[in-house]
Amino acid sequence: MRARLKLLAALALAAASLAVQGGAAASEPQDWSRAALARALDAPLGLPPVLHPADNPPTRAKIELGRKLFFDRRLSINRTMSCAMCHIPEQGFANRELETAVGVEGRSVRRNAPTILNVAHLDSLFVDGRDSALETQYLAPLTAANEMANPSAGYVVALLARLPDYEAPFRRAFGAGPSLDRIGMAFAAYQRSVIAGDSRFDRWYYGGEAAALSAPERRGFALFAGVAGCTACHRIGESFALFTDQAFHDTGYGWWREQLRQNPPPQQLVQVAPGVSYALPWRTVASVGEERPADLGRYEVTLDPADRWKFRTPGLRNVALTPPYMHDGGLPDLMAVLRFYNDGGRPHPGQDPAIRPLGLGQRDLEALAAFLAALTSPEVPRLVEEARSAEPDNW
Repeated sequence: MRARLKLLAALALAAASLAVQGGAAASEPQDWSRAALARALDAPLGLPPVLHPADNPPTRAKIELGRKLFFDRRLSINRTMSCAMCHIPEQGFANRELETAVGVEGRSVRRNAPTILNVAHLDSLFVDGRDSALETQYLAPLTAANEMANPSAGYVVALLARLPDYEAPFRRAFGAGPSLDRIGMAFAAYQRSVIAGDSRFDRWYYGGEAAALSAPERRGFALFAGVAGCTACHRIGESFALFTDQAFHDTGYGWWREQLRQNPPPQQLVQVAPGVSYALPWRTVASVGEERPADLGRYEVTLDPADRWKFRTPGLRNVALTPPYMHDGGLPDLMAVLRFYNDGGRPHPGQDPAIRPLGLGQRDLEALAAFLAALTSPEVPRLVEEARSAEPDNW
């Protein structure tokens, strides 16, 4: 249990806020936030309650402000990039079109854009775990030179203070104008409302609906929890399942990608459009682009050599919605991921001993993929609709 989070106090405060704000007319443009707040205070089948910090209980006003900030392109240095341009609602709040994200002016980002679905339940953020709170996580992409490229956090505060359409939303949410902590609280409140559970797996496993899963999906679960050993890291509890142990592991993938970076093949696939790639000589690509940087994972946070190439175990809910996979988007689909683990990763000193050859056949892999697809929540379309409840502030 995170010591800084006091669930009961936060839920009581937020419930009071819901009661106060509950009289709004159903025809209000922001009426979506009523459902968002209720979801942030509840626990859908298969998920635990969201843990809200005692000093940031959710309210409709905070959630509405957080959504506005999330979609506002004016928050990047050249007014072209918003958070939602990498975390696209219609693409599982991730980006299915690019292996790695692209920032302002087409600058390359070395990692795949992760989904924000159920991000409220993560103990640490980013695949290397370098932040521990949604209230502070937003600062990194806003100020990274290859993402939104603002020169400082203070620059963003001053920008929001100058924009007249933010005065009223900040006053409604906090009774005060923009500040570093209030911006983070609003971002966090919105993201903690993007919750998606109640999948067919949940209805079968936790709800007792025997017909909720097909025979191949049930067989995939038996493999997942049995001979494949997936639950060693993708945990399933008695009353809920986050499908992650929240820990960091060297699966062999990061080490393998570093070997490829240091020893590139003669030709390299270059993606020019979604689903369209061409093979070009590596030297041609190198002559016009930046050198791909190394990615040592958790080591970059701890500087402990034992943490080289360790990355946080991702949750698997809604995983079928968010290809490509792995921290750099290097595996295009679920079958590629399953084959990687079936082969035992890429053995080297330091690889987690839980990663071993599994000897599964094609039919087994197909059953596993079918099970993973059953983790998709029916709530996602509603979350997309809420996200698009207003035009983005990009003028």
